Amino acid sequence: MIHPEGYLFATLIGLSLGMIGGGGSVLTVPVLVYIMGISPLLSTSYSLFIVGVTSLVGAMQYAKNKLVDYKTGLLFGLPSIIAVYTTRKFLVPMIPEHVLSIGSLDITKQVFVMALFALLMIMASISMILPTKEKSTHKNYTGGLFYLSVILEGVLVGGLTGLVGAGGGFLIIPALVLLAGLPMKLAVGTSLLIIALKSLIGFTGDMGHYTLDWSTLLLFTAFAIIGMFAGTALSKKVSGAKLKPAFGWFVLVMGIFILVNEIFLKNN
Repeated sequence: MIHPEGYLFATLIGLSLGMIGGGGSVLTVPVLVYIMGISPLLSTSYSLFIVGVTSLVGAMQYAKNKLVDYKTGLLFGLPSIIAVYTTRKFLVPMIPEHVLSIGSLDITKQVFVMALFALLMIMASISMILPTKEKSTHKNYTGGLFYLSVILEGVLVGGLTGLVGAGGGFLIIPALVLLAGLPMKLAVGTSLLIIALKSLIGFTGDMGHYTLDWSTLLLFTAFAIIGMFAGTALSKKVSGAKLKPAFGWFVLVMGIFILVNEIFLKNN
């Protein structure tokens, strides 16, 4: 079945990734589940591919303008890649179909994934609504605490990406700005590279677990890429920082709706 509204949202997801470097990916799974009619677990797998390819295209655009810090990307990205692959390959298949029961409330694997995703959306929205403090200078790559902080952040983001299929840009960008001292535009470009690598490698961890509808997956990805090109072009004319809080409020409302719908409404 064709879902034109789903492909419209795919364009908007790419648009947001191109303009603000993150946030849009948290809408990918809800769009796939509620509009495209794809199961939550399969949607997290699709999301890894869609977000990965779209972010890779965006990272290439930023790289042309020398707005990707490869050293920081490798330092942050390597532990993140290991975490996301391990999570998709081993942890997700181990989650039982029935997670727990609280009175009349049944938490299945599908509900657990969507509820976790809703919580991630709420976290992402708060990150987008609150301003990120930008530092004007790079920090030197010295100090064991710095390396440990970046590695732990990479593992955390990779684990979350593996569980719910989101890119995690809302966590990566503040970390790159505050821990690595990258300017915002350089942090956005580096974030896109990290998201691309860990998402696509995480997707390979799903091989053999799901049957994929490649026509739907590739078409959705194509619309997201179109949005990415448009977003990258618009970012030169419109400040992404001004749009970020408004988008954050939208994501917050969506996150609360999904949480209430999955845990309370579906169990009644």
